[in-house]
Amino acid sequence: MLLEKYLIQHCAPTLANLKTASLFSLNIAPEALEEQLLIWNQRLQQKGLFLMLLTQLAGRSLVYVCRTSHLRKDLGQPQVAHFLSQYGYTGTDVDQALAHLRERLQEQSSFPHEIGVFLGYPLGDVVGFICNGGKNCKCEGPWKVYCNERQALHQFARLQKCREVYTKLWQQGRSIWQLTVAA
Repeated sequence: MLLEKYLIQHCAPTLANLKTASLFSLNIAPEALEEQLLIWNQRLQQKGLFLMLLTQLAGRSLVYVCRTSHLRKDLGQPQVAHFLSQYGYTGTDVDQALAHLRERLQEQSSFPHEIGVFLGYPLGDVVGFICNGGKNCKCEGPWKVYCNERQALHQFARLQKCREVYTKLWQQGRSIWQLTVAA
């Protein structure tokens, strides 16, 4: 199936239950993507995952893969809820928050960098990125780090190791279903 390669390359830590969510873009006809998302959602929802099309930008589809339970916990943190309220988010309901994120992506006036919260990045790093315009970070990997560099480097190594292991296992014939950890 078309999305398998993308799920392994970009979402292994989310499949492994190490990360709240992942994001990737691909060039695919909207009808074909809708069909693929429907199939994968039917397969993975019992393991606590869902996939959704966030937006289409310049002919590319931006796909979000998420563990609902993790996102609910992340959005439920008071400091996260307060931060998101500055961008028009009105609560911690996952569906409402994702709907607002999709609206913000459609605006196209500027990219909504609060998306880092929806990917499970530390709030301090999301705020640091926004305040610094993406500059002056301590280090970078899957995200730019402005706060706890040591902890982030440890997490980057875990995520990279997960990608390597999942890629190898997938190439050896393991299915996405077998590699997805139930929440």
